[in-house]
Amino acid sequence: MSEMRKVTLINGDGIGPEVVNATRQVLEAAKCPLEFEYQDAGAEQMNRHGTNLPPSTVESVLRNGVALKGPTATGIGVGPQSANVALRKQLELYASVRPVKSIPGVKTRYDNIDLVVVRENTEDLYAGIEHIVVPGVVESLKIITEKASTRICRYAFEHARAQKRKKVSAVHKANIMKLSDGLFLDCFRKVAREYSDIQSEDVIVDNLCMQLVKNPEKYDVLVMENLYGDIVSDLCAGLVGGLGLVPGANIGTSSAVFEAVHGTAPDIAGKGLANPTALLLSAVMMLQWLKEDVAAARIEKAVLKVYAEGKVRTGDLGGSARMKDFTQAVIAHLA
Repeated sequence: MSEMRKVTLINGDGIGPEVVNATRQVLEAAKCPLEFEYQDAGAEQMNRHGTNLPPSTVESVLRNGVALKGPTATGIGVGPQSANVALRKQLELYASVRPVKSIPGVKTRYDNIDLVVVRENTEDLYAGIEHIVVPGVVESLKIITEKASTRICRYAFEHARAQKRKKVSAVHKANIMKLSDGLFLDCFRKVAREYSDIQSEDVIVDNLCMQLVKNPEKYDVLVMENLYGDIVSDLCAGLVGGLGLVPGANIGTSSAVFEAVHGTAPDIAGKGLANPTALLLSAVMMLQWLKEDVAAARIEKAVLKVYAEGKVRTGDLGGSARMKDFTQAVIAHLA
């Protein structure tokens, strides 16, 4: 057995504690060599800690180097900065990686989707740098740097090479934002010249959205700035059945946080109705990152078997199974 690895476990808000618990049960049933250290983050921590991201949580991830995180709530138009954004900034988790792949047994409008969205995670409009100029006028700053753009583009090509993928597409709006998106595109083209074995292209973001709906099979690895990445990754999730089925990772140079990319679903929180698939598949990504490839393959195979059989489905996919039923079905299929 591999050496025991300590993992920071962040419950989050809403259905977060439930899907985190279900995922932990599967990891333990698979006898993964993991020890869990529970920490807090999210809107529900404001009253307890006075912040949605306690310093102890950041320190834990820095110490352990890896975290598995449930969804956290963010106020719309009010409240503090998103805990997700703050965590990514403080830990310099510069690469958001979201594989989007069809699951056999889940019927959607598309078949055989298999692409990866690589999103720059530290700057751009999504970083939330804004202020009131005068009453009634707000300014948001779109910061794009050569350093961050080059780093994320190189990550995308390295990921493509490691996963034996054939093409990387840069997503931009350089026809309008000629300086900011122009810089990002220029960095992409310079990096692309270092990877002659991988095809490269660029596509304007609005055209990409149309093409993803018409011909998603045209794309392999997509790399883009932060805000575009947030929108496009959700669009891509819709191609395979929704956010409840798509995993996510935030990768830095010395640590990584793996998380479900869906919301907190407060309407079903505490009712045992949530679908833990997204976090389960995020845990698979975490195991792969930890080089626990055998355990990762076992859990992924078990999840896919449950869907292929079609007997146990949670309500979001038209079934009537409770979360504990789905969790137990996955455990039962661990080979």
